[in-house]
Amino acid sequence: MNRRNMLWSALASFGAGLAVTRAQAATTTAHPDRQKVVYHLADADRVNFALGNIQNHLDGVGGPEHVSIVLVVLGPALRAFHRATANPDIRQRLGKFAQAGVTLAACKNTMVAQEVTLDGLLPGFSVADKGGVVLITELQMQGYAYIRP
Repeated sequence: MNRRNMLWSALASFGAGLAVTRAQAATTTAHPDRQKVVYHLADADRVNFALGNIQNHLDGVGGPEHVSIVLVVLGPALRAFHRATANPDIRQRLGKFAQAGVTLAACKNTMVAQEVTLDGLLPGFSVADKGGVVLITELQMQGYAYIRP
């Protein structure tokens, strides 16, 4: 009797494991989701690194049709995106990101602190009216993965 119970337990475990594996495979292949990622950029010395990460992300997933990226810029990093002082490389990268559909958001609190308006930033930015960290949190609540390079 004990052997019979052990046999049924083993078969039930195997069947349950097979069902879970099939369900995971079906979810992965039948419903491939577009990645959703929010990049948090606050440090001025990380601007080029973060922009490189975003380009690598776009390339790594096979293009913008496979990922939705939001770059939220706040703190000292925002100075790199001031229209009057931005370097040409950053301007060029943001132009490519705009074509790829990357969303650029500037923290309103940082804009006030740096005395810059939306017109004073490079083209493509929107304002995170509640603040950059609030926008990041809202995006995470919508299922966006958080990355802070």
